[in-house]
Amino acid sequence: MITMQMTAMTMTTVTKIAMKLMTMKNTFAAVLFSVLLFVQFFALLFTAAAFADENLKLRYDAPAEQWTEALPLGNGRLGAMVFGNVPQEKIQLNEDTIWAGSPNNNYNPKALEALPEIRKRMFEKKWKEAQILAEETMTSPTNHGMPYQTAGNLNIAFPNHGSAENYSRELDLNTAVSTVRYTVDGTEYRRETFAALTGQVIVVRLTASQKGKINFTAWLDAPYEKNETAARNDKLILRGNGSDHEKCEGKVRFTAEVKIIPEGGTLNVTENKISTENADAATLYISIATNVVNYHDISADPDARAGKYLDVALQKGYEALKKEHIAYYKNQFDRVKFNLAADDAVAVEAAKKPTDVRLLEFGKGNDPQLAALFFQFGRYLLISSSQPGTQPANLKGIWNDSPKPKWDGKYTTNINAEMNYWHAESTNLPELHQPLFEMMKDLSVTGAETAQKMYGARGWVVHHNTDLWRITGPVDQAICGMWVTGGTWLCQHLWTHYLYSGDKKFLAEVYPVMKGAAEFLLDFLVEEPSHHWLVIAPGHSPENSFQYGKKNEEKASNSYGVTMDNQLVFELFTSVIAAAEILKTDAEFAETLRKTRDRLPPMQIGQHGQLQEWLFDWDNPEDHHRHLSHLYGLYPGCLISPYRTPELFEAVRNSLNDRGDPAEGWSLAWKVCLWAKLQDGNRAYKLLTNTLRLTDHRLTNYKGSGTYANLCCACPPFDVDGNFGAAAGIAEMLLQSGDGAVHLLPALPDAWQSGSISGLRTRGGFTAALEWTGGKIKTAKIQSTLGGNLRIRSSVPLALSGADGKRLTKAEGKNPNPFFTLPDIPKP
Repeated sequence: MITMQMTAMTMTTVTKIAMKLMTMKNTFAAVLFSVLLFVQFFALLFTAAAFADENLKLRYDAPAEQWTEALPLGNGRLGAMVFGNVPQEKIQLNEDTIWAGSPNNNYNPKALEALPEIRKRMFEKKWKEAQILAEETMTSPTNHGMPYQTAGNLNIAFPNHGSAENYSRELDLNTAVSTVRYTVDGTEYRRETFAALTGQVIVVRLTASQKGKINFTAWLDAPYEKNETAARNDKLILRGNGSDHEKCEGKVRFTAEVKIIPEGGTLNVTENKISTENADAATLYISIATNVVNYHDISADPDARAGKYLDVALQKGYEALKKEHIAYYKNQFDRVKFNLAADDAVAVEAAKKPTDVRLLEFGKGNDPQLAALFFQFGRYLLISSSQPGTQPANLKGIWNDSPKPKWDGKYTTNINAEMNYWHAESTNLPELHQPLFEMMKDLSVTGAETAQKMYGARGWVVHHNTDLWRITGPVDQAICGMWVTGGTWLCQHLWTHYLYSGDKKFLAEVYPVMKGAAEFLLDFLVEEPSHHWLVIAPGHSPENSFQYGKKNEEKASNSYGVTMDNQLVFELFTSVIAAAEILKTDAEFAETLRKTRDRLPPMQIGQHGQLQEWLFDWDNPEDHHRHLSHLYGLYPGCLISPYRTPELFEAVRNSLNDRGDPAEGWSLAWKVCLWAKLQDGNRAYKLLTNTLRLTDHRLTNYKGSGTYANLCCACPPFDVDGNFGAAAGIAEMLLQSGDGAVHLLPALPDAWQSGSISGLRTRGGFTAALEWTGGKIKTAKIQSTLGGNLRIRSSVPLALSGADGKRLTKAEGKNPNPFFTLPDIPKP
């Protein structure tokens, strides 16, 4: 961070000059000169701080033409996309429990009788026949999950605002407030919008530089057949109903209310619109509520709920709401500070440009701070879409303008739902993990019914999708839906939270969920005929198909003993064994898990030097499939290491090279994470550069994955997982702790020669602040919340500062800190 280095040098110079001048006879002149120098020093400090704040803004010089240019706001439960159009503003609205359908589960009871025959066909290598039977007897006979749906739009029309000048709009990540500014006929207008994190409303504030200039008409609309709008007194009202979907009746009822409070002027009410004339200012409070109490209870009164939220907000008022909102937000967001600047002048000039222009130029110029902004935007989106007490962030986070988004906007548990929370612990937002944990508790209930009815098994299971109603049966086709380890993967988030926090009370609370997932696996595993290993059958490697037979080019997907399943089962058994020991419970159960774990297939290296994706050596080096499932063991898992398992480490590198760099948004993000774990910073940065490509309807020469003008991930379409995965990947480039030590700058790219980051968290309750220059660590400050041994890995020699003769000692053997304990992996 060159600016801060220069500031430090300036401070030293000021002190020396002041001391020298104080020895002069003209004491007054000396004091005056030193004061002036100190003023200059603090001006430099102010400039550095101002630059850091300014770089945390998304800026644009034109309104949003499309949804993917609008700016996202959210408080975990409510979401808004602000377009910033001048003559007619559009604010698209969401509430996290507006989904199609109604309480249900979707398991297929035919599976129980068919399971032995499906396994028999698989063990006879009759892959297609097994898959056909699975399709007929295991996929859901009722529905394939419900779509997440929009709440509609708030429209605000401003008469005679067609010819605006000096237009700007921004989203300030320092405050989570969106602002639109422009001038019409010499009057400056300002719109300020935020989703109150300490309230249950979205607030819009309209002001002007001259009194009596606020004129507008507002109304609500929604794209549903079953909705009605009205205007009563000073309030707009929209009542809607979630859609029917796949023979599941839509029973979610929702109410949106907008209270309009003008300052001066007059208020005119028509059938479904409200107009304000000649006001000095106006504030609009938006409240939305549904009848959803939880996944099986829809008995609430949406009118009463929405009205109560609104009343509480109105009692506080605009100023108090905004102050509380910003304070709450900054408590979470400000935990991590991140700066990248190859050159101050370059960084400052780049940061002044509109964000879409910066995206367009990123791969060609020198704008390291855009990567820092993108990282912090990923943290901002999680703060905005996942708060304690809300639904977890879904495929759209919380932002969706459609009654039926692509892939329904559900929770896809074979990568996307998990990726949403990869950065929660490392980037210092651990409490935002809670909604995912609460959903898992629900799934352990609905999934227990599915486990028993479909497979005759104990415990609980979820396949590759779930939704608001916590469905747990296989959805879509057998080629992707017949995957029983969704719950297995989700449970690793519980264990990860414990490893970072050391919270035994939390571990005791969630241990039954972890144990239930392990019980299901114990009952579902079956012995395969060749090596007598215990395998998941049927299973598949999400969502990849393999060619079976040398003469038949048809593809199958369902197999048994696939690598990702084996890795997931191994890790879950290991974490449950450890949890049982920590909690001093279930010794006999833990021993059963140990013995079963010893019979799982080891990872295998195939004919191309690759980590095999399947139990059999079926990998094709020309397969560029978007999923990287068999590489789970490297990331987000911790089974593969350059130090403990070098053969597997190189096999992962070969597999990742074979997959190639082009990918969809979330897949690009996963590749950033994997290359970071492979300690190749430049390759990780190349994938990050591919991610930070502008995907825009105005560009004729580029279509595909990248980033929309509003910094949201373009899969395409928009899915939030790519933003979250990229934030996790950047954190992994700078700090890792999954391989027995806290590793400083493990994958620093050449493009980030100087920089600093503070607030990143690691296993064992450590928090780190790092500064580097010339591509090497300059200072590292590591704080502990749990105590215990600290083992540090660094590519440059380290020395303790101010340690009174104490020194770092070379580590030998395994790390004695239990939070860094790693299992012994069977030889590949």
